[in-house]
Amino acid sequence: MTASAPETAGAGAATGATVAVTIGAPLSGSPTRWKLLLRRPTFLVGAAILLFWIVCALFGRQFAPFDPLHQQLLAANARPGGAHWFGTDNVGRDVLSRIITGARSILTVTPLATALGTVLGTILGLVMGYFGGLFDLLVSRLVEALLALPAVIIAFLFIIAVGPSVSTLIIVVGLIFTPLIARTVRSAVLSERHLDYLAAARLLGENPLRVMFGEILPNVMPAILVEFTVRLGYAIFTVATLSFLGFGIQPPTPDWGADISQANQYSPIAAGYWWPTLFPALAIASLVISINLITDSIEQVLNS
Repeated sequence: MTASAPETAGAGAATGATVAVTIGAPLSGSPTRWKLLLRRPTFLVGAAILLFWIVCALFGRQFAPFDPLHQQLLAANARPGGAHWFGTDNVGRDVLSRIITGARSILTVTPLATALGTVLGTILGLVMGYFGGLFDLLVSRLVEALLALPAVIIAFLFIIAVGPSVSTLIIVVGLIFTPLIARTVRSAVLSERHLDYLAAARLLGENPLRVMFGEILPNVMPAILVEFTVRLGYAIFTVATLSFLGFGIQPPTPDWGADISQANQYSPIAAGYWWPTLFPALAIASLVISINLITDSIEQVLNS
């Protein structure tokens, strides 16, 4: 049993951005929508950039020109050119090799963290929107209280208490995104809650779990899909920021945020060493832009 009439769901973001998508048939079940998506230049450009970084994450060690961990003190802070196209850092490590292999760190943590936040947020949002009442009121107030706190501060407290590690980073970023995604899913469920197909399901005596996950979830999946891609972009910035501040991926593992932090300390731009900072920053920007292009394309296709 599925909804026959599409609805619209709004989504809140940590920075005040708003995501709104039309609730209808999931994108995966509509070949026409896939064709429309593949015809959008912005989607193709974003997908191409993302695919490049995925290849780097999977096979970066095979085609990186140098060992990203190998130090050559005699070649420290070498300018771009010659054998080192992007120059070297303060201990002589090849910047290009560290950027290529650094994609593995960020593309391992961020999708897993975003997926964790999406699963938890979807479950919480479904329960809040479906049952409503006092439970919805109390959880909504708790969500608003969490959203009032800076995400980075929450991450600091959690990581300091537990200790920095990849698994800790995945959990903390996922938990940060859980209330945001829950609020989006709750809004989508509220728009579905009073439709005829749900009233019929209740009259038939269907189990609430069956109604939430079998009836409502397929109809709010487009909102969840867009929310996932939006949060993935935020996750990249969050992980890079935590690594920059020393609470994320730990050295000497290649990581864009940590490499920018190290360059800022030992090879500052003010001293003329711009390449150890600029190239990792461009890598972060290109990855986030690719996610945003994909997100915008999906949202436009779902709203068309």
